[in-house]
Amino acid sequence: MTITTQAAQAAEPRVRTRFRPEVEGLRAVALLIVVLYHVWLGRVSGGVDVFLLVSAFLLTVSFTERVGSGEPFALRRYWVRVFSRLVPPAVIVLLATLAAGAAFFPQVRWGELIDHAWASLFYVQNWAMAFGAVDYHAAQAATASPFQHFWSLSIQGQVFILWPLLLLGTQAAARLTGASFRTLATILFGTVFALSLTFSIQETAANQSFAYFDTRARLWEFALGSLLALALPWLRPGKVLRVVLGWVGLAAILLCGAAIQVDNQFPGWVALIPTLGAAMVITAARTGHRMGADRFLTATPVRRLGGISYALYLWHWPILIGYLVLAETGEVTAVAGCLIIGVSALLAWLTTWLVERPLRSWGWMNRRKRRSAGITIALTIAVAIPLGGWETRIGLTERELQTQATRLNPGAAALEPDFALQDLPEAPLIPAETALDEEWGTAGPACIPGYAPISSALESCQQIEPDAGVAKTIVVIGDSHAQQLMPALVPIARENNWRLISLLKNACRYGADSSARNQECNDRNDAAKEYVLALGPDAVLTHGTLSYPGKTPGRACPRIRGRHSALP
Repeated sequence: MTITTQAAQAAEPRVRTRFRPEVEGLRAVALLIVVLYHVWLGRVSGGVDVFLLVSAFLLTVSFTERVGSGEPFALRRYWVRVFSRLVPPAVIVLLATLAAGAAFFPQVRWGELIDHAWASLFYVQNWAMAFGAVDYHAAQAATASPFQHFWSLSIQGQVFILWPLLLLGTQAAARLTGASFRTLATILFGTVFALSLTFSIQETAANQSFAYFDTRARLWEFALGSLLALALPWLRPGKVLRVVLGWVGLAAILLCGAAIQVDNQFPGWVALIPTLGAAMVITAARTGHRMGADRFLTATPVRRLGGISYALYLWHWPILIGYLVLAETGEVTAVAGCLIIGVSALLAWLTTWLVERPLRSWGWMNRRKRRSAGITIALTIAVAIPLGGWETRIGLTERELQTQATRLNPGAAALEPDFALQDLPEAPLIPAETALDEEWGTAGPACIPGYAPISSALESCQQIEPDAGVAKTIVVIGDSHAQQLMPALVPIARENNWRLISLLKNACRYGADSSARNQECNDRNDAAKEYVLALGPDAVLTHGTLSYPGKTPGRACPRIRGRHSALP
């Protein structure tokens, strides 16, 4: 360290690393609104955004203090310590959720559970959710995944690796240039904040379902926490102003999801509301005033809730999804919600006091980072072994069914007059329930020149062209329900020398009642109609399913409207 750097840092005010009870209370408030919104409202609350800011704030305060005191960063020790605290409770929840999934979830969901469990175990669940969110076939399953909540923990885990590296690079730059570490760090995180927030706003407007889980669209929230940590020594508002900041910040956090419909606007600029609110609360700190928000945040019950916030976050979501699966419902009553929260709180308390805190204070493990790392790796393997075994068993079963004798699953051949149905033994169904996600019919290669649509509204077009002369031209229009016709239509087309053209778009049913569809879908359907009228095919097929108001979702069979004639 140069003398210039030493002098610059000596002139900077320091923020001592210490326990902040108001921050613990802030965690409790954020966790409480997350749980309440998940259980009863099914809406985004902004509580997770508070967690992201707080984690970066505490991390930056810790490393900035090390720079000021001349302590080494010791990144390996830091990473071992952080993940040795995060992994054990997560492992318990992962194992419990896997066991419940195998026992109570339908087999068609098992592949999803396994994929999400792997993603959660290795802190990439947010990317699994991001790419699943843009996959229409996976979208509905993903929203009810018992591992879905690991997306925010995954982003935090990624930042816990990235942020210390950025701070270490900043420290090295300060040594080389003689500049102030705090100044360089402010420039760095200010740049990250501006770039990430701009990207977040743009991506949220273009593809909100992907942006919500995208780490890049969330980095600005961490950067804001770091900027707060760096600026805090100079933020010295008077007592009255701190009282006002505390309550205004707390109100912004509590009212964000309640007063503003933010579900389809996160994590764009709207996420500034809870994060700036959290920044106000942290800036207010301990006011010492009897009317200060910190008096509420530092109350014993609130702090105790903050103490189990991590475990409660881990438990509440799989308990909620498990209830919805077992009860076969999409809603939670007041009584059921209280039961879900009560069970989650009990499990969180047991996990915190029997696992998290004993491991944190276990001297034998904490004296050597190799021991902590070894236990963390062992716990990770404790999930990987049964998870891998379950996945392997499913794969073997699916491959075994593929080689099963045809006579055991005759299908339509059972209708033949000479088929001895009474001699048919019991046999597993083909395909296996666990393989149903792979049963989407293919519509063939892209349309060839001369048949490819000119309109940009028809971005997808598939075509089956016969080897011999074309006997008929058939066009299929519709959504995924129409796509389900393709496994039957393609072989029929090949056998009868049909040209089969498909104009399919998921979640875009063709037919009457255009008001029930979005404008993009209506534009596509109009373009499809013009395409067909210009082409003049021999027949047009479309198929769609409608659910009518008053019918119980998931129970009443939806009415089917099929059209097997030319378009109007």
